[in-house]
Amino acid sequence: MKTVLRLLAILCAWAHPAAAAASPPRPNVLFIAVDDMNNDLGCYGSPIVKSPHIDRLAARGVRFERAYCQFPLCSPSRSSIMTGLRPDQTRVFDLQYHFRAGIPDVVTIPQLFMRHGYFAARVGKIYHYGNPGDIGTSGLDDAPSWNEVVNPAGRDKTTLESEIINHTPQRGLGSALSFLSDRSGRDEDHTDGKVATEAIRILEKHRQEPFFLAVGFYKPHTPYVAPKKYFDLYPIEKITVPTMPANYTDTVPEPALLSTRPWPIFNVTPQQAREAKQGYYAAISFVDAQIGRVLDALDRLGLRENTVVVFWSDHGYSLGTHGLWMKQNCFEDSTRVPFVIAGPGVTAGGVSPRLVELIDVYPTLADFAALPLSKPLPGASLRPLLAQPNAPWNRPAFSQVERGGFPGHTVRTPLWRYTEWDNGKKGRELYDEQKDPGEMNNLAGQPAYAATISELQSLVKKNWPEPVTGGKAEAGAKKKRKEKNAGN
Repeated sequence: MKTVLRLLAILCAWAHPAAAAASPPRPNVLFIAVDDMNNDLGCYGSPIVKSPHIDRLAARGVRFERAYCQFPLCSPSRSSIMTGLRPDQTRVFDLQYHFRAGIPDVVTIPQLFMRHGYFAARVGKIYHYGNPGDIGTSGLDDAPSWNEVVNPAGRDKTTLESEIINHTPQRGLGSALSFLSDRSGRDEDHTDGKVATEAIRILEKHRQEPFFLAVGFYKPHTPYVAPKKYFDLYPIEKITVPTMPANYTDTVPEPALLSTRPWPIFNVTPQQAREAKQGYYAAISFVDAQIGRVLDALDRLGLRENTVVVFWSDHGYSLGTHGLWMKQNCFEDSTRVPFVIAGPGVTAGGVSPRLVELIDVYPTLADFAALPLSKPLPGASLRPLLAQPNAPWNRPAFSQVERGGFPGHTVRTPLWRYTEWDNGKKGRELYDEQKDPGEMNNLAGQPAYAATISELQSLVKKNWPEPVTGGKAEAGAKKKRKEKNAGN
């Protein structure tokens, strides 16, 4: 029957060429990623951060108010969004393991588009890389995902490193409170400026064919390096850092605060923390300007009306909340991400309050392009929310971290955040997201909330029904099994 219908469709198109020509063209995809960016943006209500270009993208699409990554660390999060799978399925829990070691035949988002005639290219960081000097020579890129790859490196990665101020010299620049206000470099001389330039070149070259262009910006990841004019947007006297309530750590399980230890963060002074935060905000405004250049090119080339633009960050960033600075924790500031989709059929200026996850991106883009999925995915297409941002939606958001041999699992619902450490053996947390959006009052030990905890525990158990071995451990076990079998 399906064959007959297909033949009829072909005959109709042959008999009525004008109708066939009127079929809408396949949508392009502009896939914009930023690194370590939290929700301190103008369109998310920040009174201080200047992000005019991300804001205008939000004004022409839907901004998701409550979007969550699946693992607040670069490689696990990026592997998850690109495969549409949860970390327990990719087994990526660190910065060394590659998802294809365990699932070699998985089809990534760009692979799916390539299989259906799209040109797919990556500029900059989409999967994880190692140190700045390793870009293009190592790291965890995925060759089957791309027709073309460009790895720019600007003065921030090639000539300025010796000038960078590091308030935490015991840590490498990639995980330090480190920054530099570049007094002589232009935007185009920096890595993210070059990322924008190369992305524009590819748009110009491939504008006549369907494309999936992934543009991965490196900022605001530390070291926070940007031209001086972006630092000038944030006078240091206007930068504040959180203070911690007395005895705060008494109510929170120890694993919750192990990612970077509580205040004073890394033993820096409040003034040094303010200087680092100034650098972080300067880096946000710098990368925002580069995103603006790419969006301008999209408009100039007449591609806007037929291009789905996805803007996302791999995870959030704490900046002193809960006495933590970076990521790898289960609090809101680390797991929540900025997330915007614009394009044909998307409600302009829409704001969706629904809980969504980054694993929803894969089925959403497949839905836009009418591409079939070879296997069911755990995420859901966001097309209903893109048409009606307040449409009914009853899905929680799940995130996780690793703590040296045991997991932290957290679930976010409209009213609550519930977290378990080592399946509850090392502690639990419960936060009322309406009364305590800063997540400072852990209610898990109070009998009055036993029923709520039981309900949320069932969600955690359903999402994580049994322990999963970590990536490196699984790879090692697989190698030993192979060696053992070879010797038999």
